[in-house]
Amino acid sequence: MTPQTLAAAPDSRTTVHRRPLSFGRFVAEAQNRGALVVQPRMGFSGPALMRAGLLATKGAADAVVGTMTIDSYTRVSDEASAVRALNSGVPLNGFPITSYSPHTSHWVLDGVRDAGFPVQIRHGSARPQRIVTALARLGLDATEGGPVSYCLPYGRTPLLDSVRNWQESCEFLAGLRATGAEPHLETFGGCMLGQLCPPGLLVAISALEALFFHRAGLRSISLSYAQQTNAAQDRDAVHALRRLAGEFLPDTDWHIVLYTYMGLYPQTRSGSLDLLERSAELAVETGAARLIVKTVAEAHRIPTVAENVEALRVAARAAARHRAAAGPGILPDPPAAADNAVYAEARALVEAVLNLDGDLGQALLKAFARGYLDVPFCLHPDNAGRSRSRIDGSGRLTWSEIGAMPLGPVRDRGRRLTAAGLFDALSFVQRRHDRTLPSSLSRTPLPSAARRPAAHRQHTQEVAP
Repeated sequence: MTPQTLAAAPDSRTTVHRRPLSFGRFVAEAQNRGALVVQPRMGFSGPALMRAGLLATKGAADAVVGTMTIDSYTRVSDEASAVRALNSGVPLNGFPITSYSPHTSHWVLDGVRDAGFPVQIRHGSARPQRIVTALARLGLDATEGGPVSYCLPYGRTPLLDSVRNWQESCEFLAGLRATGAEPHLETFGGCMLGQLCPPGLLVAISALEALFFHRAGLRSISLSYAQQTNAAQDRDAVHALRRLAGEFLPDTDWHIVLYTYMGLYPQTRSGSLDLLERSAELAVETGAARLIVKTVAEAHRIPTVAENVEALRVAARAAARHRAAAGPGILPDPPAAADNAVYAEARALVEAVLNLDGDLGQALLKAFARGYLDVPFCLHPDNAGRSRSRIDGSGRLTWSEIGAMPLGPVRDRGRRLTAAGLFDALSFVQRRHDRTLPSSLSRTPLPSAARRPAAHRQHTQEVAP
């Protein structure tokens, strides 16, 4: 029988169990043998389904990282509501790691997680202390987020609180090193709002969060970047992020994790798969070690396990083909590649923040208070909200308004973005990939599961990120 024991308030004791190969080393070894690590964004509230999802993705490609995404109640520390839903048989949109007993969660992972299949906890919380305590109790040591990226886009938690919460969580994770573990933390800063954020700001926030982790004692870190609207600009951005990581993260095992486009996704099957393949190729070209995939269902509904498995396989095959076609002489990070406009912009922002205060947490607070960091279209009270972006004629994301950010003059300052212009920008990637396909392909229907009533699809729900 599947264990279903619930605990409304998990105990605070942390028992660290024997761990297999560290997350960072697993990724490094895969990259050394020429394999792109692929990973889904998947979470289920039922223990049996969560275990089945992990097992299904485990063998999908040569190098796969498993994911347990946490539900929305848990990410805001509302375990009481999570327990009530579970006891009432109501599915949640992720795995409630702090509400199930350790016995239940151990059952989910038993015989699944091993040296060839690390598992990362993904959650989206500005208050992650209970989550990191719970994952450590299970012998897990890989998660992601950040004081900025898991605060501004997701609610109204004050940035001050998020910085304090993440400082405590980072120090707790770093403390696991005393047990022989090498905890791994991934920034989410390169994915702010998913779209319409110019790459210079994404790279800067990702680098700053990585440095925040490093100063808290972590030595295994990944820096995120989300695929945007122009492939050449994306290449510049990943090269810039790699350069900043090399400059600011000494004595650190770090790698780049690329996210397949996180905005409005193509509505056609062929368009979706084409965009996924382009992201895998981008990862190979820029030396990114890990790719978070998207599925053919992204524009319509929450994907199934089978669709996640398909996405992993498509991405891994596309990466292998692209690497083989490039030949042994492929050089993902030539010295001149990082000497670009994205690096210059990101470096200016990073330096401006670091000059505000010796304590990076305080520096981040001051940076947002003064508008030195300003995320376009972000409505959080601690974001200045004076910056605006646009997509230029070549498909590049550029600034139309920079507010107080130290980036120099902006040529397009003063141009107003209309509602129609915003919609066009948001749907730019979706329209481009759907329209470039033959008409016969653009009408390819999704599997019948996409047309089932919502009640029959609840078990597939997951949460971002």
